[in-house]
Order: sequence, then C-alpha cells, then structure tokens
Amino acid sequence: MIAADAQKFYTLKFRQGLITDGIHRTIRHPNYLGEIMIYSSFGLMAWHWGAVAILLAVWLLVFLPNMVAKERSLSRYSEWSAYKKRSGWLLPFL
Repeated sequence: MIAADAQKFYTLKFRQGLITDGIHRTIRHPNYLGEIMIYSSFGLMAWHWGAVAILLAVWLLVFLPNMVAKERSLSRYSEWSAYKKRSGWLLPFL
C-alpha cells in the first residue's frame, strides 16, 4: 500500500498518465489490496463476527464504489484496454 502510494507520487510528479509499471503492472488497485490485508489482520485478531461484518460493510460500501469510480476515471487513457486485459482488479489475473 505504501509502495503504491510512493510510486504514484513520484511517477506522476515527473510523468503524467496511466501508471502501468512497477507494483501497478499486474494489480490495478494495490492500495486497496494493502488496506484490505491490513484491516483483515485486525479482524482476525478480534476473532469476532462483528469485526467481519464491519469489514465487509466497509469493503462493499466504501472500497468497491471507489474502485469502480477509479476504473471509470482511468478508462479515459488510450492504453487502458490493454492494461486492463493484462492486470487484475486486486490480485494478478483475477
């Protein structure tokens, strides 16, 4: 998650456009994947169904709409369709 933030910051500082290399090469939403992994670990430590319910609600009501909006925004780039075919939403090739 932090590596994806750093890559976005420094890449966009010097070159505008769609980032299709580095950590973004095979995953379109590495930031959300990192957050999901971090919050999942908190839920596992709590070991309670309430934590799972809250996490699912956040993922479905906050993360998912934001990822869909980001996909729409990125689709304006000409290289989007090729990038979408070779990368996965949250996991490579899924």
